Amino acid sequence: MRILAYKVATKLMSDKKLHPEDLATLKMAKYKMERIGWAMEGLNKMGNLIESRLELLPEKQQKWLKQLSYKVLITVVRANLTTMKSGKTMTTPLNTMYKGLVTSSGMLGGALGATAFTVDLGITTKLMMRSIMDIARSQGEDLSELDTQLACLQVFALGGKTKHDDSIDTGYFATRIALNAAVKGSSSRLIEGLLVGTSSPIVQFIAQIASRFSVQVSEKFVAQAIPLVGAVGGASINLAFIQHFQNMAQAHFSIRRLERKYGQELIRKNYEGIPVENATQTKFS
Repeated sequence: MRILAYKVATKLMSDKKLHPEDLATLKMAKYKMERIGWAMEGLNKMGNLIESRLELLPEKQQKWLKQLSYKVLITVVRANLTTMKSGKTMTTPLNTMYKGLVTSSGMLGGALGATAFTVDLGITTKLMMRSIMDIARSQGEDLSELDTQLACLQVFALGGKTKHDDSIDTGYFATRIALNAAVKGSSSRLIEGLLVGTSSPIVQFIAQIASRFSVQVSEKFVAQAIPLVGAVGGASINLAFIQHFQNMAQAHFSIRRLERKYGQELIRKNYEGIPVENATQTKFS
């Protein structure tokens, strides 16, 4: 009887159609998720130079960047989840404010060069995490819930196909499924899961996030290491960096909001049925 009721409910949900406004939101989300190529998307003129320098990065330095990405994410999670207020109601996210703060950090990092990269990345990632959580809250998410906390971290692993991750499946839903599998069955809160040790599913989850995030971190590192980038260049790099992840967050949490309304199966079916070229017809800021 229960199986029959489930099948009937699933059939009714699959037959349901999205409201035109919600379909437009989904198209916008797919454009942002699939068409933004890499974190330095706003620096296309530097693309070839960054490409060539990335290929020359020593293996030891690549490993350092991956380890740095992981360390920064762990630090950022501990700092933000203990200070971000979760009781607030839905508000417009303060994207512009966070862009300004991250840009200021980039100016300092650009002026001091590659030597200041670690400090700049820590500040930038912390501010980006707060911005992501702010966007999540504006889409009706409860920041005290483990599912929301994990979804905020997932943003750092999202972002379409980049030039340097051909071995990674970067499809939006494929990425979510892969990451969710890492924490399946975990009931501890995110901040508590970090205290268990390296065997914790949550720590392993963050390690997977860091592996993907390090692709964009490497691009940022190479761009800031280019001679004569300076303060203005550092600010531009950071602006492109946060704008990329704000777009990812806006798309991600818009999709999650629609899933709460229509169910994940229907939203995924519609998402995958939207040709990217059609999604580009949707205007967004």
